[in-house]
Amino acid sequence: MPSDPVELLADLVAIDSVNPDLVPGAAGEAAIADACADWLGRRGFEVHRIEEVAGRPSIVGIARGSGGGRSLMFNGHIDTVGLQGYAGDPLEPRRVGGRLHGRGSFDMKGGVAAMMVAAERAAAQGLAGDVIVACVADEEYASFGTEQVVARFRADAAIVTEPSHLEPTIAHRGFVWATVTIEGRAAHGSRPELGIDAIAKAGHLLVGIEALDRRLRATLSHPLLGSGSAHASLISGGQELSSYPAECRVSIERRTIPGETTDLFVAELTAILDAAAARDGDFRFRIEPGLERPPFEVRCDEPIVAALAGAAAARLGRAPTWRGEPFWTDCAILAGAGIPCVMFGADGAGAHAATEWTDEASIRALTDILAETAITFCR
Repeated sequence: MPSDPVELLADLVAIDSVNPDLVPGAAGEAAIADACADWLGRRGFEVHRIEEVAGRPSIVGIARGSGGGRSLMFNGHIDTVGLQGYAGDPLEPRRVGGRLHGRGSFDMKGGVAAMMVAAERAAAQGLAGDVIVACVADEEYASFGTEQVVARFRADAAIVTEPSHLEPTIAHRGFVWATVTIEGRAAHGSRPELGIDAIAKAGHLLVGIEALDRRLRATLSHPLLGSGSAHASLISGGQELSSYPAECRVSIERRTIPGETTDLFVAELTAILDAAAARDGDFRFRIEPGLERPPFEVRCDEPIVAALAGAAAARLGRAPTWRGEPFWTDCAILAGAGIPCVMFGADGAGAHAATEWTDEASIRALTDILAETAITFCR
């Protein structure tokens, strides 16, 4: 596999690495992990394979420094979303007009290719600190890849190479999931005196969630992220048309900004439900907490952010534009493990869409900037 980042990207796009937690029976990360491990090993990196889930490996390559310098981790995920519905062959890397098309080209095999080549270039400079390359599984679903990496490896800082249009991302939202079960009473549809309609009772919750979302979005409390939000994502209940439903389940997502926590969301949800119970003596509920992922934020004067911003300004000829993203990334896991990090990646479009592409010039610029950042930070 080549050391040119665009050619390496093309090779990575051609490897099916659809996340099987998103698409049952999909290929997973085994083949692309093998390719990344081989590429790193041939270039003298110390290669580690983490595979707690069979067929779902992450690869960590380490270029050891001479000692006494700071260590830097590049982090990028090697799984993709599904191939169905893609316009054309999603595994054919097509290069047209300075753009490379194919599933994962933008999200985020372009960032993976750039960080691999950048690490090779930086390590060749004989740095004092270690340069670590983490090609991780499962970011598109539950991020167990990065969780497994930070449980085993440490670094003084990290750069996540998710696409950011060559602008440093220093904040992003988190999320909290919960499911509320509204309890009714099953009865024949002809016996309203015996039944309690759990689906109708769920309307109190739905109205309350809508009102909560309006209140949240009316308060723009973060300079880059604006506000949090809330919405009902899934609803289910009932057995047949001729019966009163015994329960109705509503799954809710709360998007959070720095300072907003899971406990805050549970309190907001409980307040909505308690108010409904106070108005309606037949209203009964229970809350089941789900997956939670914290928001992320890093200071502009953090050493890794300053080093990246300086390298980007020198390469691009302009001061950095600071970004905040509405979506969640593995930055939050790294920061939660005590590793200061920043997100910085290529330009392009079409993440999770029917067509996907990344800008080739931005991949080359990204590679240059990441290499220079590593040289500056780890020297």
